[in-house]
Amino acid sequence: MKRTTLIRGAAVVFTAAALSAAVAVSTGAYASTAPATAKHTSGPKPTIVLVHGAWADGSSWSGVTDRLEAAGYTVDVFANPLRGVQSDSTVLATFLEHITGPIVLAGHSYGGMVITNAASGNANVKALVYVDAFIPRQGDTVNALTSESPGSALADQSVIDPITFADKTGADLYIKQAAFPAIFAGGVPARTAARLAAGQRPLSYSSLTEASPSVPAWKTISSWAVIGTGDKLIPPAEQALMASRAGAKVVKVKDAPHLSMVSNPDAVTAVIGTAVYATR
Repeated sequence: MKRTTLIRGAAVVFTAAALSAAVAVSTGAYASTAPATAKHTSGPKPTIVLVHGAWADGSSWSGVTDRLEAAGYTVDVFANPLRGVQSDSTVLATFLEHITGPIVLAGHSYGGMVITNAASGNANVKALVYVDAFIPRQGDTVNALTSESPGSALADQSVIDPITFADKTGADLYIKQAAFPAIFAGGVPARTAARLAAGQRPLSYSSLTEASPSVPAWKTISSWAVIGTGDKLIPPAEQALMASRAGAKVVKVKDAPHLSMVSNPDAVTAVIGTAVYATR
């Protein structure tokens, strides 16, 4: 039996003990669909690997990183190349091979495409956490998943600023800085949103049309999905559909934008803590 709880905003302080016990946020801004009880056995503390998505960089995970490190966890923030699903997944898979012991792997947005493939076949990856993210099946593309449910701001191509490669073989895609706060970072303080817009890293156009190549890791690895209900890039209904297909445990962050880990780092940290607890 699963339970669903709708909760509205409160501050949460995480200690090592709290995260190790995966203390649920009882007064935070999210709704969860997860088992009411879970068995716990002690095991090695995992390394937490955080993977950013398109139009972001590793700094988007800063709030979550600070909280996890304060709780005594080793955190690696992977620099996602954003060059293509296959190549990015291969680079991350190689990165993961150099980590000893258990891993909890979290991906934001396009980073969900990458972790789904990179973790496939890696026995050290014990949990996947998708944050406002794509959760692909084998053969899915970003474009197809984005258009599967209506409502994505990316349907308006005028918000994209393409920079064609010098050899004319492709293009890098940016979100126009003027459009960035409204569609990517709604609810984030204006100065923070402006800084994120200025520092965004581009996604190659081919990444949108490249099929997810591998049998998805979520078929064999326990998964969680954090869904910001105010997401304007990946429609929340689409995220819920992808999570359902993957059998992921769902946490909905009320009114959060596409950057739940920036706007609501406590809630995202809590979900990662739950994943850690459930897999030890």
